[in-house]
Amino acid sequence: MSGARDAGHQVEVVSLIKNEVRGCLGCNACRYGKPCVQKDAFNDIAPKVLAADPLVIAAPLYYWTFPARIKAFVERYYCIAQPDPNPPHGRYEKYDVHDCALLMTAAGDYFWTFELAVNYYRQVFINYIGYHDRGMHLAGGCGDTDGGPQIDKTDHLERVYEFGRNVYADGE
Repeated sequence: MSGARDAGHQVEVVSLIKNEVRGCLGCNACRYGKPCVQKDAFNDIAPKVLAADPLVIAAPLYYWTFPARIKAFVERYYCIAQPDPNPPHGRYEKYDVHDCALLMTAAGDYFWTFELAVNYYRQVFINYIGYHDRGMHLAGGCGDTDGGPQIDKTDHLERVYEFGRNVYADGE
């Protein structure tokens, strides 16, 4: 956030810890012109997400993938999808095209630590939703599951600051 702000970008943080978003029920009310039947924070967050460019997903790694709150949030993208009469690549709907990036921390730092999470990010956000990937910063070795965070003992904070500062350094 600091790097992006220092580069002159406006940044807004939306916490899924402070804003409960429940997963999709599959009721299809949204497909028939009705609002989502769930009354939670998604309805307030969705317009912010639709305006965000880039959308930066920042999360800890839980059991080799995204936390359940982010998965629930992604499921609710269903109600902001637009019909697509000619869907590319097997998609059934379309979304406004935006950029996105992934920032993720983990205790472990094995060659496979982020493999499932990166695949999920690419499959959902890049391949299916159709966002343009602006990059990833995968911060492994940030502590252990039985102790406190140790990210301050790594170079990840400096590297992600530069990532934020340079996310649009190419002029886009």
